[in-house]
Amino acid sequence: MDALAPLRARALPPPLPAVAAVCVAALLGGCSAVPHAGPAMAEPRATTAKAVAPRQADDLQNDYQNVIKNVLPSVVTIEAGDSLGSGIVYDGRGHIVTNAHVVGSARSFRVTVATREQPVSARLVSSYPEQDLAVIRLEGDPPAGVRPAKFGDASEVAVGQIVLAMGAPLGLSGSVTQGIVSAIGRTVSESRTGGGTGATIANMIQTSAPINPGNSGGALVDLDSEVIGIPTLAAVDPQVGGGAAPGIGFAIPVSTVRTVADQIVKYGRVRDSGRAALDISGRTVLDADYRPTGVSVVRVLEGGAAQEAGLRVGDIITRLGDAEITTIQSLLEALAGLQPGDEVKVTFVREGRSRSVQATLGEI
Repeated sequence: MDALAPLRARALPPPLPAVAAVCVAALLGGCSAVPHAGPAMAEPRATTAKAVAPRQADDLQNDYQNVIKNVLPSVVTIEAGDSLGSGIVYDGRGHIVTNAHVVGSARSFRVTVATREQPVSARLVSSYPEQDLAVIRLEGDPPAGVRPAKFGDASEVAVGQIVLAMGAPLGLSGSVTQGIVSAIGRTVSESRTGGGTGATIANMIQTSAPINPGNSGGALVDLDSEVIGIPTLAAVDPQVGGGAAPGIGFAIPVSTVRTVADQIVKYGRVRDSGRAALDISGRTVLDADYRPTGVSVVRVLEGGAAQEAGLRVGDIITRLGDAEITTIQSLLEALAGLQPGDEVKVTFVREGRSRSVQATLGEI
């Protein structure tokens, strides 16, 4: 999937107070318009329904407002050069987790907490573009009122659950949108344009919560006030000139966030990626009609998974397990759904004949 754009925004002037007021009013109006279905009630039905619906709508609105109150102090705006993104306070020592494409090549940043106006300085701890994640750290003690976010359990994320996206879309810090988890387990690839890293990321959460440039690195949270993901990518629709595809966004799951961030905080870098590798370099092969038909092995890593399985330079990989391989990107996406140590069938063409071997995958 290559029509995905990172959600970093260019720096914008601060919004007028009137605009902010309109945004808040619209948010609250949307919240109050999502009642649960009420239980069956005795006659008179019309009178009872009118009494029950507003109470349930108010309950859901209160849930939204409680989540915002609990989580917004953990969400920050990150200025990296002339670009803006979002981040989440990771611990009490001032570590902030965000996207690698938000920090880009910068080493120092200005960070503004949603509940404060005065920015503070921060420096890069480490960036891990392979999963589009990075950790920065505030210089000095964290400002008063800033608190670490509460991170949830990725295994409990379910399609249909209500979520809120918090961040700084288009530079509007402290913004909140709502939607649902539309799907889980998506493997998506990020564009290299617009500051993207080109990463292929597995197990992403698809959400209908509107996310826009500047939301990258922010928080996707459930109604228990727990972060379940980091909004990272928005789908674009090539049929409308590459504009945003409404209601289709993707967030890195909390399990991946914690795996990467914990290692960066502890070691200053990622030591165990958890990403499977076939240990080759390759290129996409085209047929006579210029259609991609496989991946030609250009180099085999000494002692790696491919060499141990018997693959050679010049072999053309056409399948990995059940996945058809036509391009380098499709190979990366197939590997993203596997783990180091997994044994997988590799189908390839050598000297005009289709063959297959079993390979035990290595680690990037």
